[in-house]
Amino acid sequence: MREFSLLGVVALALAFATSIASVDGASQGQGPTEGSAADGSPGWFLQGSFPDPGGRTRVDADGTVTVIPRDELAGYYTSSGDTPGCGRSPICGKKDGRTRQDLQRVQWEQKLGYTFSYLELLPPGPGGVPAVALDSKKNLWVFQRAVAGRPQLFKFGPDSRLLLTVDPGVIGYQDKAHGMAVDPEDNVWICATNGSTVMKISPEGELLLTVGEPGRRGDWDEGRGQRLLWQPVMVAFGANGDVYIAQGHGNESPNDTDSEDVANNIGASRILHLDKEGLFINQWFGNEVGPGKFNSAHGLAVDPTNGNVWIGDREDYRIVVYSGDGSFLKTLQMNNLPCALYFDSHGQPWMASGQDGQFLKLDRSGKVLGAVGNGMGIGVGQFIEASYWVMDEDDNLYAGDTSVGRITKMAAPKSE
Repeated sequence: MREFSLLGVVALALAFATSIASVDGASQGQGPTEGSAADGSPGWFLQGSFPDPGGRTRVDADGTVTVIPRDELAGYYTSSGDTPGCGRSPICGKKDGRTRQDLQRVQWEQKLGYTFSYLELLPPGPGGVPAVALDSKKNLWVFQRAVAGRPQLFKFGPDSRLLLTVDPGVIGYQDKAHGMAVDPEDNVWICATNGSTVMKISPEGELLLTVGEPGRRGDWDEGRGQRLLWQPVMVAFGANGDVYIAQGHGNESPNDTDSEDVANNIGASRILHLDKEGLFINQWFGNEVGPGKFNSAHGLAVDPTNGNVWIGDREDYRIVVYSGDGSFLKTLQMNNLPCALYFDSHGQPWMASGQDGQFLKLDRSGKVLGAVGNGMGIGVGQFIEASYWVMDEDDNLYAGDTSVGRITKMAAPKSE
């Protein structure tokens, strides 16, 4: 495991950012391109995007990433479903008419003192790591977007030794592997976004429960006994073990709106509330902008201090907060993509900023208090997409990268 000093890579990250193709900040509207620290937040600056390799990467033991040419992997990835590309959404991978790769990213100065290293865990081969999770025994679970037929779910001990590989025959192909979380009983829940399922896996790797029908996307209608999922992306748990499932990418979920399929004509991003056995309690949803509505449900976490449900409305750059029973409480407007949410060991909220490539420490009003990460890219401490991550009791961060098959440990400074 090779370590890198945070201060030692800042110059590298900035030089790396200036070398990539991006739109000039002025072309995105008149305004400042940097700002000084103020009101408890660190300083910020704009940094360009980086081409997304989409999992076509090879990672060396020291974390060095090589992008594999697309023609070398022709036919490598397969899909078991027929989820359409973006067509009806007004967003369709764009913001104000610009593609994601054209955007300038808001970057926050790093003052928290974290250092980066890479865990030598995964078998060789392409496939990004959209999610990692820790259980009560400090075992690290890793969920990978590997090719059909290859393992996608692994458990590693605190010493990084491989303890368990879940057989693909047990869980099937996880089409567009996405979010993952460990419940209070150390069961692991995984989301197959295009596969339309959420599965509950025992600590020994046994399939305990499947929510939804594999490969059958649709609307959940409890009154009709119709229990389908549409683009499930993440799960989170209440203190009593209740399960919340976030569904719907903002640039994908409207595609089936008003379809002729009576089981699938809403296509709305939604939060589904179940008990730990998978029995229905409640749901709420909305595909529009405004108080109490959201068009994307990408980030998800439950506040341990009060049971409130925090939703990362990614495409609208907002965090929307509801009570545990589904009552709207507030909206927090953000300057970064709310790709994933987490509460640390002190109950402090954090946010992964997706393709902005940082993990942000927040207060409960959404103010950024600190940042970890060197922005979008494949260099040291960088992420193509900083997504579902986990923190241990010492507030060290462990994260995969949705488009790169490596796992980064971000070590908190030791207390004196």
